[in-house]
Amino acid sequence: MAKHPVVSEDDLRELTVDELRNQAKQAGISHNADMRKEELVSALVAAAGRKDGADDSGREGDDDESARGAGPDGGHIRRGSETSRSLKYSQEISSPDDEPERPGRSLATTHHDVIRAWAEARGGRPATVDGSEHGDHLGVLRFDFGDDTPNLRHVSWEEWFATFDDRRLNFLYQEEKTDGRQSTFFRLENPEREDA
Repeated sequence: MAKHPVVSEDDLRELTVDELRNQAKQAGISHNADMRKEELVSALVAAAGRKDGADDSGREGDDDESARGAGPDGGHIRRGSETSRSLKYSQEISSPDDEPERPGRSLATTHHDVIRAWAEARGGRPATVDGSEHGDHLGVLRFDFGDDTPNLRHVSWEEWFATFDDRRLNFLYQEEKTDGRQSTFFRLENPEREDA
């Protein structure tokens, strides 16, 4: 893959959406046709960062933990023709350093480290619903919070996130309820289809 010059965010914002999509295509960013301008800018900045220290698989060659756990969309939410109202009104969390604006706030992310930390803080383990598989692919993604939920099969974080990213899902969740108690509410949404 050809090396592309690193361009600043400000320079990218000066480009038209079509020019950004062209650059995204050249940088190997898939699903760019549904991205809005800010999403394209973020994806291009993230791709430029990966090219500086990563091999073609997207694994970082340096110690930048934040970039390593961001996922292919840099932690930013994915949008599409079926984006829900819930997602539109959720606060985007694109880094482990982001904080909810208030208790009970609806949040959304694609950042792997944010999702994993949220689940593990609640005793959650990555799982899939047995019997919902599609051939060799995982079925419905869930977390096992130890509630003796039937039909859950534990999977690795790598499998869970690979499926999450392949399906272009968003993670909608709450850190805490409005009364301040920890929340285990979450929902996965595919902005391309109503049924995730």
